[in-house]
Amino acid sequence: MLSINLRHLDAHEIHLEGELAAAELDFCLRDEILRAERPLHYDLTVEKMQDALLVTGSLRMILDCQCVRCLKSFQHRLVLADWTCHVPLAGEDRAPVDNDCVDLTPFVREDMLLEFPAHPLCKPDCAGLKKGQARKTGGRDAAASAAWAELDKLKL
Repeated sequence: MLSINLRHLDAHEIHLEGELAAAELDFCLRDEILRAERPLHYDLTVEKMQDALLVTGSLRMILDCQCVRCLKSFQHRLVLADWTCHVPLAGEDRAPVDNDCVDLTPFVREDMLLEFPAHPLCKPDCAGLKKGQARKTGGRDAAASAAWAELDKLKL
């Protein structure tokens, strides 16, 4: 958990640096093409404003992916170099305060999830599987072709 004690912020801003285990971020990924199993590295500065926290810094994480075109495994480096987050301490959207501590983990999780690639590619110009390779690898193209071939046989 990435938390900050509000009492420590009364005197001055606080610098946080370290790593957070992927399990603590609880991304709840149910996708086989994207896995977040490596730790998140953070380098953050937290300062207290009147009724909010301003968190700035960088977030870095390596994702294990599978290319959606060629099914090759690769690593995707996810970097939020100039990350900024406004954490309200008052009002309707205020962050929960527990024993004078605010958990920053949900804010980090949300912004990291928004940056995850929707369709990971091993390289931008990936040509995908070569003809005939789908059948050898048991890919979806082979199953789809067989299904269409059976449908083509129907006399409607």
